[in-house]
Amino acid sequence: MLFDTHVHLNDDQYNEDLEEVITRAQSEGVTTMVVVGFDRKTIQRAMELADSYDFIFACIGWHPVDAIDMTEEDLCWIEELTAHPKVVAIGEMGLDYHWDKSPKDIQKEVFRKQIRLAKKVNLPIVIHNREATADIVEILKEEDAEEVGGIMHCFSGSPEVAKECVKMNFYISLGGPVTFKNAKKPKEVAAEIPLDKLLIETDCPYLAPHPYRGKRNEPSYVKLVAEQIAEIKGLTIEEVAEATTRNAKKLFAIK
Repeated sequence: MLFDTHVHLNDDQYNEDLEEVITRAQSEGVTTMVVVGFDRKTIQRAMELADSYDFIFACIGWHPVDAIDMTEEDLCWIEELTAHPKVVAIGEMGLDYHWDKSPKDIQKEVFRKQIRLAKKVNLPIVIHNREATADIVEILKEEDAEEVGGIMHCFSGSPEVAKECVKMNFYISLGGPVTFKNAKKPKEVAAEIPLDKLLIETDCPYLAPHPYRGKRNEPSYVKLVAEQIAEIKGLTIEEVAEATTRNAKKLFAIK
């Protein structure tokens, strides 16, 4: 019973074989998925997928790389969509200082607006962070994001930062990188963060775990993430699967 908390099955890379990808995931024990929409096109597709499959839920928001493209109409649209019973979170949102498409001040403004929206509609938030940890933590604190809590998606920071985020009512989600041989920090985080604060994800089609690194990722591979965490913690994969599924259902209010 595996819960992949972050998939992009709305990506064009799955246009030809979506049904096969979903079937493979189910055959590997993946019982629930959250598909993430982060701009107009992917939000619309996320909603369609959530409507089409009873085990797929939607997280909708605006990606920081594209923050410069978001309008007030988009924010209002996202708010309207949160009334849908299968929308379980707002995101992915945050800051991305790797790409320079959207200026930092605009990214921060869009990030703050989405946190405020999440608090208004009482949904957790999903955080995208690339090379922006200090600013993200500062904004989460300033906006009292712990009121709704959420997920540090595909966490790549230190155990110390992870613990700080846990104190702010956030779960730490680990993906494919925890399986990489040279991924020191994710392995340390897996070891040090309590199981009741961990989630698993693929972020597919990106960040495929070993031995599929560099290839298209898919939800069935989330089992490899769970296996790696189990190995690090000295647990069975069943224990990790059960705990992370329980954590996800609690966060997303899924029965």
